[in-house]
Amino acid sequence: MPRLTHFDDSGASRMVNVGSKPVTSRMARAAGRVTMASETLAMIRSRGHAKGDVLEVARLSGIMAAKKTGDLIPLCHPLGLESVSLNFAFVEDHTITIEATATVEAKTGIEMEALTAVSVAALTIYDMCKAVDRNMAITDIRLMEKSGGKSGHFVRADDS
Repeated sequence: MPRLTHFDDSGASRMVNVGSKPVTSRMARAAGRVTMASETLAMIRSRGHAKGDVLEVARLSGIMAAKKTGDLIPLCHPLGLESVSLNFAFVEDHTITIEATATVEAKTGIEMEALTAVSVAALTIYDMCKAVDRNMAITDIRLMEKSGGKSGHFVRADDS
C-alpha cells in the first residue's frame, strides 16, 4: 500500500516538495449530486427562484472556489488554473448532477480543485434553496477522471 505523502517519517504534517517534478498537462474531472423535492428542482429548472438563477450562481461559486483551493486545504499547493468548467444535469425529477473539469500545466495534480468546485457548487445550491427545501442532500462527490503526472491516467470504474 502506498504511504501518505503529507506526513514525514516522524508523523509530522508537511507540504510535499514538488520542486524536482516535471511540469505536465493535467486534467481532473469530479462529480456530485444534490437531491431535493421535485418542486424545488422544478423551481431551479424554470429559473423561478426569487434570488436568481441558482445554477449560474452555483457555477460561479464553484469556479471561484477552485481558484481558492490552496487557501482552503492546508497542504494543497496553490495552482495557476488554466480552466475550470462546471456543468449541471437534471436526473429524474429530484436530482441535479454537477460535474467540474479543471486543467493546468503544473508539477502537481488538480484533483482537489475539481472536487472543491463540485463541493462548493453543491453547497451554493443548498444555500440558495434551503428556505424552500431543508431536506436536500449533497451526495456522491467523487473524482471521475484525472490525467497527467507520474501516476498517469485514472478513470473511475463505476459511475455510481
